[in-house]
Amino acid sequence: MGWLERMNSAINYIEENLTEEIDNTKVAEIACCSVYNFQRIFSFMTDIPLSEYIRRRRFTLAALELQNSAIKIIDLALKYGYQSPEAFSRAFQNMHGVTPTIARNQGVYLKAYPCISFQISIRGDVEMNYRIEKKGTLSVFGVEEVFTNFENDENLKAIPEFWQNEIKKGTLDRITKASGIKWNSSCKGIGPINAVMCYRDTGGNTFPYMICAFTPVSGVPKGFTYAEIPALTWVIFKTEEHTEDKTSGVIQALWKRIYTEWFPTSDYEPLDGPEFEMYGVSENGKKYCEIWIPVK
Repeated sequence: MGWLERMNSAINYIEENLTEEIDNTKVAEIACCSVYNFQRIFSFMTDIPLSEYIRRRRFTLAALELQNSAIKIIDLALKYGYQSPEAFSRAFQNMHGVTPTIARNQGVYLKAYPCISFQISIRGDVEMNYRIEKKGTLSVFGVEEVFTNFENDENLKAIPEFWQNEIKKGTLDRITKASGIKWNSSCKGIGPINAVMCYRDTGGNTFPYMICAFTPVSGVPKGFTYAEIPALTWVIFKTEEHTEDKTSGVIQALWKRIYTEWFPTSDYEPLDGPEFEMYGVSENGKKYCEIWIPVK
């Protein structure tokens, strides 16, 4: 329950500062995770970006204040961080469908978004396959890209584009060869090419992502980025088997279930640190993936 309590404490901080500039770093510190992980977990659990939630809450309170006080629109705009009443009025109308002036009238329908609260949701109608493993220090090498933590699912496009570009350049073949693993279309199990993210601090609203392989005993091959992953305890989830074109959707669905169903009801909490996506081939030739998350 400690993890849920920290998430709710972060929401309380947001709620107490809706008329101020909200510091995402402070929000993440309260939840004991990085800005990237907090925003991602928040989206998994609520189906909306953090910035959109804050916007909805602010305009919910603004509408209530319009109907219950004589505050001037320009003062209300400044209170909620807008430099001009025109910008505030446009944003207000985008949410409520009416201008602030009309919103003062009785009988006008307005939209209200209550403050959220994270709680345990009892589901369990679909099984989740997982295991707990302790692993020593891991070493990986590959090609890295630093992504900005966009909130509106841009990363769901940017990361696949990164993969496609590296495939076209022959990078995956070079990584496979450098790993020393003999792999072809008839092989089964976890393949040599996988992905790891958040293994180092890149500062601000960014995170590192590496298409990687485990470092061979001969050492780090030249021309690649290297990362050392400390000894950790991991919870490892396995997706259902699927065709290759379904991979992205299946992985995203599993990420969401992990944070909305498994963590709230388990005795484990996620650690802020590296996370792996491992890609495999089952005995019948279909694809499957593993998600590795460090836990305590």
